[in-house]
Amino acid sequence: MLLKNNISADYIKKLNMEQRKILCSEIRHLLVKTVTNTGGHLASNLGTVELIVAMHTVFDTPKDKFVFDVGHQAYTHKIITGRARKLNTIRTGDGISGFPKNAESEHDSFIGGHSSISISSALGIAKAMELDGDDHSVVAVIGDGALTGGEAYEGLNNAGKTDCNLVVVLNENEMSISKNTGALALYLAQLKSTQKYYKTKDSVKNILENTPIIGKTLGSAARNTKRMLKFALYQSNLFENLGFKYIGPIDGHNIEELTEALTVAKMMKKPCLVHVYTKKGKGYAPAEENSGEYHGLSPVNSSSSDTVTFTEAFGRELCNISRTDKNICTITAAMKYGTGLQYFYKEFPERFFDVGIAEEHAVTFSAGLASGGKLPVFAVYSSFLQRSYDQLIHDCSIEKKHIVLAVDRAGFVGEDGETHHGMFDVPMLSTVPDMTIYSPSDNKELSFCLKKALYEEDGVVALRYPRGAAFYDSGAKEYYSYRHISNGNKKIIFTYGRITANALLLSDKVDILQAVKIFPIEDKIIDILYGYEEIYFFEEAYKSGSISEKICSLLMHRGYKGKAKITAVNGFIAHNTVANQLKKAELDYDGMKNIVGE
Repeated sequence: MLLKNNISADYIKKLNMEQRKILCSEIRHLLVKTVTNTGGHLASNLGTVELIVAMHTVFDTPKDKFVFDVGHQAYTHKIITGRARKLNTIRTGDGISGFPKNAESEHDSFIGGHSSISISSALGIAKAMELDGDDHSVVAVIGDGALTGGEAYEGLNNAGKTDCNLVVVLNENEMSISKNTGALALYLAQLKSTQKYYKTKDSVKNILENTPIIGKTLGSAARNTKRMLKFALYQSNLFENLGFKYIGPIDGHNIEELTEALTVAKMMKKPCLVHVYTKKGKGYAPAEENSGEYHGLSPVNSSSSDTVTFTEAFGRELCNISRTDKNICTITAAMKYGTGLQYFYKEFPERFFDVGIAEEHAVTFSAGLASGGKLPVFAVYSSFLQRSYDQLIHDCSIEKKHIVLAVDRAGFVGEDGETHHGMFDVPMLSTVPDMTIYSPSDNKELSFCLKKALYEEDGVVALRYPRGAAFYDSGAKEYYSYRHISNGNKKIIFTYGRITANALLLSDKVDILQAVKIFPIEDKIIDILYGYEEIYFFEEAYKSGSISEKICSLLMHRGYKGKAKITAVNGFIAHNTVANQLKKAELDYDGMKNIVGE
């Protein structure tokens, strides 16, 4: 057994190549054994074992810096950097994060929960080191899925103009969460097919340089025509044109080739791109055969329910509506299954658009569809929608383009933690002029709200809902913009979304006002609240800029003299179960009860 609880990169460097292969097998076994029990990202981590072992063989963290994009592929890195014994705590309340986290380890150079950020952040780190006279390397690991994001190209464009000691490892596995599509996927496939060209080029070079008398002359002539020949045959190389030295493509499961390529890249001391190709789920047949299903696993002891999730309810209801409306189009940013659009894709593939990890493009593309008379629905996780703020204002709001945002994962998401919580969509979207926001508390309300968003609103309309199933069944038989439950109390709770279920458990002690259409704020809601002596706001969103703050401002302008208390999210709440996150934020039943009092 080569894998130890206190394994380190120094230990790996002392192993021979055959031992490193054995170690990779043992790491892969640990990953399968642990993640199938604790939950987490499995397929992506099984695909990067050899790559990360090779990286730690060649480079020396924390002096050399590793930046992972996206960081859910970095479990092997955590194992090698002193966290092997803690792997069984990953994504739990008191355990290690499922993503790189600088506060967790000095070996984690940069947080890595969102896509396409690695090259920009790695370039910044490399420049800072260069200014300090530090010639250690910075390595950015980015997948071909993440490379579809615009920020990745901004990073490449700027990095290629420098002499920074930067290595970009492009890990091509032909999968993000949904299968990669578009011109980039075709381009990378073409690059892979040119591997024989590079090997042939090296062989010819060696023969020429070792040929007496005429060898060097012929070699010089060959070098002078190389660019023209390569461009004619392969349309050149995008990465070389951007200023990078290019190495690859390389088998990402061949540790000898990986070690050799990374060693050469380290020696170059300038921007270099190492192109490797790997297989998601490598070494574990179920994950190899269905990497999408094994992208993220739930803990084996997690509560299961037959209740339809918000995501599934949205996907199926949208299909029902779209059968009679041929103008509805759907857009996803590489999250077909995560957002429930697989049903739409199966029935209406010609109206389904997967734009890759490119949320900014998705919003503007949606606005373009709307300009052409279509009814676009962009389904996106709340935390990823944050990238599209400018596009929502400039491309959609000014000319009131009618698009619908299906904002999934609004609120706490559980084990993925801070980088994935949907806490900022309400403060962000409510600053966009003429924005409308719905927040249903269960699937019945979601169905009503979706129809309202599609056919009874103008401009940009957001329909926000959380991960998982509803906490209760509202019993709604028709749409209402708010629900007021009054028992003659002097206290009232204002809330919306899934935590309405927790508030309703207190309806015998306090009146309840649940908003369904949460923005713009209706005058009737202010009228109702104005009549109470004490108002308690509970909101599963960020406090600053919240609906609660806006209501308090409107009440103040009316001269309200009663008591008002806002309980919403402040700061970042770490990975845990949703139940524990709600408890920490005092948005569960016990928290509400304690705050409202008797």
